[in-house]
Amino acid sequence: MIEKLNYYINNHAVVDDNVEIGEGTKIWHFSHVQSGAKIGKKCVLGQNVNVGNNVVIGDYCKVQNNVSIYEGVTLENYVFCGPSMVFTNILDPKCKYPQVGVQFYIKTLVKEGASIGANATIVCGHTLGKHCMIGAGSVVTKDVPNYALVIGNPGRIVGWVSEAGKKLKFDENGNAYCEKSGMNYFLKDGIVTSD
Repeated sequence: MIEKLNYYINNHAVVDDNVEIGEGTKIWHFSHVQSGAKIGKKCVLGQNVNVGNNVVIGDYCKVQNNVSIYEGVTLENYVFCGPSMVFTNILDPKCKYPQVGVQFYIKTLVKEGASIGANATIVCGHTLGKHCMIGAGSVVTKDVPNYALVIGNPGRIVGWVSEAGKKLKFDENGNAYCEKSGMNYFLKDGIVTSD
C-alpha cells in the first residue's frame, strides 16, 4: 500500500511519473496510470484498469475492473464506467499499418454523470451527453444526447433517464419529475433539459 497526498495506490498498481491524482482517489490492484494522466478527486479505479497517456478524468468518477481508458478519451465529473466496458481511439486499426501517436487518435468525450454499463463499447469520435445511460453490452456508434437511455448494437435511444438514473415518464406537455433527483425534466423536439 502506498499512501501519499491523501490518495491511495495499491502496492500492485503502477503509476508513471508526471501524473496528477486528486485527493481521496483510490487506485487498486494491477492498474496502470500512464504519464501525463490527470485524475480528479475521490475517484475509484478498480482492479486492472489502464489509464492512457494524457487522459483526463474528472472528480468522483468510478471506473470498474478491466477498463482501459485510452489517450484521446476524456471523462468529466461523476462518470461511471462499468466492468469490462471498452473505449477505442482509432477507427481503422491495422497491425501492418500502425497508427501510433496522438495525431492518429480520435477524441471521445464523456460528459458529467454519464453511466456506461458492463461490456459496452464506445466507438471513438463521439460525445456521450450529461447523465445519459448506456446499457450493458451496447455498442455506441454515434453521439448520445443528454439524459438518453441507449441499448443494443448499434446503440439506439429507447427512453430517457433522470440525473439519478430513473426512467422518465413525460406527460402530454413533455414534463416529468424524478423524486430521487428532486428535479423537473422537459422534453421538446427530442431534447431533454432539466431545471
